[in-house]
Amino acid sequence: MKYLDPKADLPFKCVFGEHPDLVMSLLNALLPLAPGQEVTDIEYLPAEMVPDNPWKKNSIVDVRCKDKRGRQFIVEMQMIWSQEFKYRVLFNASKAYVRQIGSGENYHLLQPVYSLNLVNEIFEPGMKGYYHHYKLVHDKDSNKVIDGLQLVFVELPKFTPHTYAEKKMQVLWLRFLTEIDERTVSVPEELLANPEVNKAVKAIEEAAFTPAQLLGYEKFWDSISTEKTLFYSAEQRGLVCGRKEGREEGIKEGREEEKRTIARNMKSFGMTPEAIAQMTGLSLEEIEAI
Repeated sequence: MKYLDPKADLPFKCVFGEHPDLVMSLLNALLPLAPGQEVTDIEYLPAEMVPDNPWKKNSIVDVRCKDKRGRQFIVEMQMIWSQEFKYRVLFNASKAYVRQIGSGENYHLLQPVYSLNLVNEIFEPGMKGYYHHYKLVHDKDSNKVIDGLQLVFVELPKFTPHTYAEKKMQVLWLRFLTEIDERTVSVPEELLANPEVNKAVKAIEEAAFTPAQLLGYEKFWDSISTEKTLFYSAEQRGLVCGRKEGREEGIKEGREEEKRTIARNMKSFGMTPEAIAQMTGLSLEEIEAI
């Protein structure tokens, strides 16, 4: 049996964007939810959050849903880390929070927004843990919290199953994301023994996808390889500058050029402007001009 890597765009969305029970299990396993606050039902929401002002940039996320309490959940899989991604996460979560009520409505109607972000790179090398939880807390008393936005970032490369065995479902889902890819010959029995993870494994079997989908899957990895190469080249160009200003400017210019190059390649692959905008951060106007 052959499998697709669940971290890639297509299989990730097939698993967590089409199976409510699986995304609920993932959310309950990875979000900092208190006992009795677990997600028990969800309704999928459009992944594209269209702004009120048509001149503002749209945001596209991997999975967006809400439960009967009105809490909203955003799930993203990020293959390449950049500082801009952290701000985009905050932007998307803030937008989802603000758009819950209209003008003149009571603020008490606002419900928390949770953003779960799975990152396939190490972005906090100085910290041992792979789990990073951000929330609004008092600077002198962490027990005083303003409910509203909760941001979670998971560094997948740091995950080690034997260290966190007490969190069973968290371990199983992270093993699903980190241990299965095109090279997988047999799936570990511990994963198959769990009904939810077993269902997710079956959903990423290569035989479950059409030839057109598999072609898109291959193009996704091509674009990731191209982007990583260009990021590295941009950073190297920045490092040859003797002064800090020159280094930062070199990195900035290189990243802008790499975004345009990536967008150009994606257009040649036939990807939609919206998908290109999600991957590169370029506006639709910039993409059309390429």
